[in-house]
Amino acid sequence: MIFKGLNKYLSFSALIILGLTATLLISLPAISQPANITLRDLAQEQNFHIGAAVSIKALRNDPTYREVLAREFNMVTPENVMKFKPIHPERDRYDFTAANEIVTFAKAHQMQIRGHTLVWHRSLPDWLTETEWTREELMEILRRHIFTVISHYRGDIYAWDVVNEAVGCKDSLRKTIWQQGIGSDYVELAFRWAHEADPQALLFYNDYDGEGLGEKSDAIYSLVKDLLAKDVPIHGVGLQMHKSIKNPPKPEDVATNIKRLGELGLEVHITEMDVQIHNGTGTQEERLVKQAKVYQDILGVCLKAPNCTAFVTWGFTDKFTWIPRAFGQPDFPLIFDKSYRPKPAYQALVEVLSTANH
Repeated sequence: MIFKGLNKYLSFSALIILGLTATLLISLPAISQPANITLRDLAQEQNFHIGAAVSIKALRNDPTYREVLAREFNMVTPENVMKFKPIHPERDRYDFTAANEIVTFAKAHQMQIRGHTLVWHRSLPDWLTETEWTREELMEILRRHIFTVISHYRGDIYAWDVVNEAVGCKDSLRKTIWQQGIGSDYVELAFRWAHEADPQALLFYNDYDGEGLGEKSDAIYSLVKDLLAKDVPIHGVGLQMHKSIKNPPKPEDVATNIKRLGELGLEVHITEMDVQIHNGTGTQEERLVKQAKVYQDILGVCLKAPNCTAFVTWGFTDKFTWIPRAFGQPDFPLIFDKSYRPKPAYQALVEVLSTANH
């Protein structure tokens, strides 16, 4: 009787324990950091690149930033420090200090590097923009800049964004210092010079609002098709993907665009993805779920396309993002929050990579 009573007591206790355990499990947050799995692990199983843009300030000053960056990603893009102005502040002087720090970190953690960017109409030094140049002078400045920067990192950079945002809203090149000072062939020249400087690096054209179907993506398609027809050494197109939950990209249109670029023989990288939530509707939690869906859809499209080989977010933690500064209001566009806790968007990427067959 004692044993029967004890068994009954133990069975009753076990039920209580099980009930408490279930209650605790239900009350846990929906998103938690997986103990034994990372985006990097999952991507490498797929022979795929998962990356993030790197803030030099954060890399220098935040140990948690460095730890999460190395743990979760196998590719990095310098966010600003390889652009023309910071790396070439005077006509006869280059400053590789900050960019070297990112490259050193990446190499130490076996991460591929996307060089960003060689030719852009923004982030230019005053010595360049406030002087009148002849066409020949401007060509030599650009040629020397490309050769100097690429040669400095020759063998270290996996892929370069050679020309950034050259296409305007209509089917024509944007009027920039390069287009007006050299002519529309500056794009072709830049790719040829980049290839001469490092024949092993992949060379990309990179732009925004060209991920789906429409006037801008048609113009980008025409540009790269014409370059290929001239035997210009271009290997891929970068789709920036700065989007919002209010106006998300249509996955089917992105898939069609990636496919037609692949038919030209070009790789595609998602190069600068972030997803704004401040202009969406619903509670914060609902907006974060919508954000996760955008990330999920785009990574899913990329993984299904044989020529889409990298997915890079523009930063990875809401602690360091350009969006609030640029748009003048708070936002939370990335996959980790300001305390480096994974958000629903992070879990969405984990789930897509876990079920993918790239």
